[in-house]
Amino acid sequence: MSVYAFIFARGNSKGLPGKNIKPLGGKPLLAHSISIAQQTQGIDKVFVSTDSADIAAVAEAYQATVIMRPAELATDTSPEWLAWRHAITTLQAQGDDFSVFVSLPATSPLRSTGDVEHCIASLDEQTDVVITVTPASRSPYFNMVVRDEEGASQLVCSGANVNRRQDAPVVYDMTTVAYVARPKFIMSNDRIFSGRVRSVVVPRERAVDIDDIYDFKLAELFLESKDNPYV
Repeated sequence: MSVYAFIFARGNSKGLPGKNIKPLGGKPLLAHSISIAQQTQGIDKVFVSTDSADIAAVAEAYQATVIMRPAELATDTSPEWLAWRHAITTLQAQGDDFSVFVSLPATSPLRSTGDVEHCIASLDEQTDVVITVTPASRSPYFNMVVRDEEGASQLVCSGANVNRRQDAPVVYDMTTVAYVARPKFIMSNDRIFSGRVRSVVVPRERAVDIDDIYDFKLAELFLESKDNPYV
């Protein structure tokens, strides 16, 4: 079974310009995902899909293979699913078929090799996609609301007999720690939840997803913390 890891990194980041190559803990953000992929048992090759020459140069410096992505697949509105398909078809056109697709977004630098290995091992015959989740700080059954333009508000999930947070069903936030699927599923479906999805729980300290400078500072804090299990 051949397992390929992919890091999808656009050059045109709006929330935090240049974030994918912004230094974090002494190396570019992108390099954290590349390094974890290279250290994870079972991963055979590591690729970076990007539209940016600067990102491509960093990827090559860290011994990842670059797949240059068309500009139309690297906009704010481009579904990353299409970038996944582009990477798969690019390799297949080169005669390089593989068994398992692993996406390790650059925005999740605190994952561990164990997190990734757990996800790969969870892709069994009854599962189409493996995602990662972390315990949510708020619950749609208790303290999450929707509101209209006039401010009228109601619970996202109403009707449940929930009077305390402890009474609410346990809910999780999806994270960007890892996604695992078979190439055939990605090429024949349009989204993750088109298939049978299984999740792996990752602790919150390893599930930071960097979108803006506040997330970046939080990741720096965890990296600098002496008791952080990632260090």
